[in-house]
Amino acid sequence: MNQITGTIGRWQGAGLMATTLLGTGVFILPQMTIAVAGSGALLGWLILTLAIIPVALVFGLLASRFPHAAGPAYFVEKAFGRTAGRTIGLIFLLVIPIGAPAAILMTFQFMDALVPLRGGWQLVAELFVVLVLLGLNIRGIQVSAKLQFGLTLAIVSVVALLFGASGLNAEQLESFNQASQPQVNTVMLAMGIGFWSFLGIEAMTHLASDFRRPDKDMLPAILMGTVLVGVIYLACTFLLLMVPSDKTGVAMISAFDYLLSGSFLHGYGANIIGVLGIASGLATVNVYAGSAARLLWSFSKEGILPKYFVVLNRHGVPFRALFTILGAMALVIIMTFYSQHDLEKLIAWSNGVFVIIYLLAMLSAVRLLSKRYLPLIIASCVFCIGIGIALADNMLYAVLLVVVIAPFMWWQKTHLQRKHATIPTPSSE
Repeated sequence: MNQITGTIGRWQGAGLMATTLLGTGVFILPQMTIAVAGSGALLGWLILTLAIIPVALVFGLLASRFPHAAGPAYFVEKAFGRTAGRTIGLIFLLVIPIGAPAAILMTFQFMDALVPLRGGWQLVAELFVVLVLLGLNIRGIQVSAKLQFGLTLAIVSVVALLFGASGLNAEQLESFNQASQPQVNTVMLAMGIGFWSFLGIEAMTHLASDFRRPDKDMLPAILMGTVLVGVIYLACTFLLLMVPSDKTGVAMISAFDYLLSGSFLHGYGANIIGVLGIASGLATVNVYAGSAARLLWSFSKEGILPKYFVVLNRHGVPFRALFTILGAMALVIIMTFYSQHDLEKLIAWSNGVFVIIYLLAMLSAVRLLSKRYLPLIIASCVFCIGIGIALADNMLYAVLLVVVIAPFMWWQKTHLQRKHATIPTPSSE
């Protein structure tokens, strides 16, 4: 077997998209944006949600028309050549083993609400998560797609329950209207924090070949998942602005117990929000693990990387590539534990890498898509450039990766061309 078989449907894809974006921040990021922008956080989330829709549409259009395991790297290669495409692919591969473990560490904030772990036990639990990711991916992405669709429904149900329980009476709305007017700088800061929640759209494009009908289902799945996530973040932010909440812990837990104080669910906030937060965070890492493994397999198949990774198991999963990606994650987790290094800065650097990936994918759409999509593409490029400016010096890591990898990719292409040119062709006698 040397081809990946499509098994994901439209609704499963939407579930994958939603849980990938909800990820580590579903019940944390609204609290963080309120801390910096107050009531302006709601405006920040609204603008961010509307601004990301063109990006999601362009990614969906590209993936539906050019389904490939290399995702954005394939789009960029078709538009700008092999060197550019392979550079994008390699910087994605290099950022995943760092960004994904950071997301796992962030997810363990919810673990404190359930079972506080310290020292070696936390390391054991984090490595156990890597084994769980292996189990979810080894039989194919369709297994986790079904689980993550159920997880999306559970999160939506809890948010809808809390929204209904809030009552949104006139007194609450009047109090909200009297809140201080949002400031432009704080709203922008809130948007910068919230951008983390929408990282993951590009990861879905790597899974296009796993869809049964990528030409029909890829675009709706990406769009539905993105819009749903924006609505959930808006709803969570609105709830936290309406009710008193814990300023030190996970605010959604105290909001849950406050809003459902008269029901049998009162006191179960830590359990329900904690479990959903952990599961959603792991879902994000799960999709990135599967995406990176497929990109590694694709590069191995094309001869960019060693042929060792080209083997698929009977479920059509590139298991050697998957072992390598998850092994790198485990190694970073262990190194971080013993070196006591904080990964928050690395997360910011990861954002810079994704800005470059997003921007070049949008630019590739200028050549690959019909000119009628040009306004959509321009809006997407403006958004990416704006986020890059907001990240400022955190873009240096991404720029450094490009400066190092691009010349190597150019040398490899030139070397292979010369090698093939010097091979004598057999003459006919």
